[in-house]
Amino acid sequence: MIRLLFVLLITLVSSQAKALSDDALFQHARDSYAAKNEIALAEDASQLNIQQYSLAPYADYWLMLLKLDQVEDAEVVSFLAKYEDMPFTDRLRGEWLKKLGKQQSWPTFFEQYGNFKREDIAVQCYALFGQLQLGNAQLFNTNVATQAKILWFTTADLPSNCNQLFDVLQKTGALTTDDIWARFRLALQDGKLSLAKTITARVPSIDAASLKLLDRAYQTPQLILDKKTVSFKTRFGAEVNLYAVDRLARTKLDVAVTSYSKVQNLFDADNRAFAWGRIAYHAARGHDPKALDYYALAKDVTLDKEQLAWQVRAALRAKDWLAVQNAIAIMQPKQHEEGAWRYWKARALKEQGVNDPAQMLEANAILIQLAKERHYYGWLAADELESLMSNPTEDYIASDIEVMAIASEPAIKRAVELQRLDMRWEAKAEWVWATRNYDDKKLLAAAEYALRQKWYDIAIITADNTKQMHNFNLRYPTPYRDLIRSSASDEHLDEAWVYGLTRQESRFMHYAKSGVGAAGLMQLMPATAKWAAKRMGLDGYQNDMIHDLSTNIQIGTYYMRHTLDLMGGQAVMATAAYNAGPSRAKRWVDSEPLEAAIYIESIPFSETRNYVQKVMANAHIYAPRLGTTMQTLKSRLGVIPGSGEPEVIDSDSE
Repeated sequence: MIRLLFVLLITLVSSQAKALSDDALFQHARDSYAAKNEIALAEDASQLNIQQYSLAPYADYWLMLLKLDQVEDAEVVSFLAKYEDMPFTDRLRGEWLKKLGKQQSWPTFFEQYGNFKREDIAVQCYALFGQLQLGNAQLFNTNVATQAKILWFTTADLPSNCNQLFDVLQKTGALTTDDIWARFRLALQDGKLSLAKTITARVPSIDAASLKLLDRAYQTPQLILDKKTVSFKTRFGAEVNLYAVDRLARTKLDVAVTSYSKVQNLFDADNRAFAWGRIAYHAARGHDPKALDYYALAKDVTLDKEQLAWQVRAALRAKDWLAVQNAIAIMQPKQHEEGAWRYWKARALKEQGVNDPAQMLEANAILIQLAKERHYYGWLAADELESLMSNPTEDYIASDIEVMAIASEPAIKRAVELQRLDMRWEAKAEWVWATRNYDDKKLLAAAEYALRQKWYDIAIITADNTKQMHNFNLRYPTPYRDLIRSSASDEHLDEAWVYGLTRQESRFMHYAKSGVGAAGLMQLMPATAKWAAKRMGLDGYQNDMIHDLSTNIQIGTYYMRHTLDLMGGQAVMATAAYNAGPSRAKRWVDSEPLEAAIYIESIPFSETRNYVQKVMANAHIYAPRLGTTMQTLKSRLGVIPGSGEPEVIDSDSE
């Protein structure tokens, strides 16, 4: 009887599926997968394959995901071989590897692990754990302890299976007590209190009562220090007190300095310097003029990347070019080679080397190499060499034949079809997979095809990936020109700035939506859009109008004009205000006039700092393309006038 009902159910599903169009059937398959309806999905997949629908492999993939815990290894191997040219194959392999790792099926796991290309920490932890289980620490020419410690010394949330790896390392002594305390400190330093508490489970001497002291340090750090609530003599007690110093310095710097000065001699020399390093970091982020003095008190401790970066920024704000040079000099090679620090090192050498030919020669050598790179610091480097940037040449324009060749590729066809069905994540995955091995010519042909499809974000990203040949029409397209030009003119705005901001906000995709709710081409927050619409006199404005292209651009340019007026006509500050709010943008002004590049460099929020750099660099590129008078990026940035009074210390945390 049960078998008969099953057959009838399959027959019913099959007859319904046959009546659907390809699009409807594929949508039904998506819904079946979401509902974990294996029977319906199996029939959908069968019909899609019979009809030879281009996206049928996705239905097979979804079905395999639902069956993965039950199928035999041979079936998975067969599936991976069948769909080896599909972007989802490696994702499936990753899920299978997790299953194999959980089952400790190591021979099969390591047969497949060499073919796995994605970065997945859970899979990595299983691989390292498996090597330990097999007693083969040299598999894949790696050292298990070294690789595991890279994972250990992070404050990111790690998959639960990584704990079994750490358990073994701790048991064998490869994960030492010092390693445990080091990550505990990192977690507290990064504000990850819950993670810190979890780490203490590896230290037998710390009980529940001790953990409550961490909560008190979080809630009332000044009281912890002033009352000497926690012993300074134990390792845990020292860490709690250091955490209290860090917490207090984050929000009340002057109070932190006063409270810490009274108890600093209760710490040993290393911890005493460490605390000054944390105070110095928060002082620099808050633009406190004493920041460099605090860094001097931390001279005997190893500073992390962020502390060193902010030491440079504090020196820039103080116009202390020797301090800039010295702080960059102690960075690790990888950080030292970042564009920002090469540029500021060259500037420091140049500022000090007016009468020193050797320093000027070294500065110019750095700038010449940096100016070849096509990014914010590269443009600034070119400015220092007095090389006014002309409109970048279009090194290569793909022919129609090359573009159509791209359009005919199956993966590209699938990407376009997925985009049409509003499956944007899958569409981008197909596109990235299809173009992963393209040379510059094919990348530019693909970017041109994406542009013709009005897939602007993909066109930009694809064109940005070229190494030798470039096409700046594709990197910096000008869609919606009539709307943007009209609104920019109405608000008396620099059109290049509007395009630069819009490119950064949404890559010109009108359906873009951020994680915090900003929407549309110019990424407007609903409350801001409603407020601006009322001030503009847009009668009948409704929240869903934020997605209308014309309305979004009108409101966005109106708000740009509003922030520009609030910031006294300073486009750099207005850009910061658009991203982080007007009050913060004003708070970051110095009491004295400040080079805008230094103002940008010392924005406390990395998201806003990167945003302003990219928007202004975008505007710099767009200007000559839109017929605007050419100028250097440095002159476009200009100088931020001083506030004429001591700066209000910014206590906001990132």
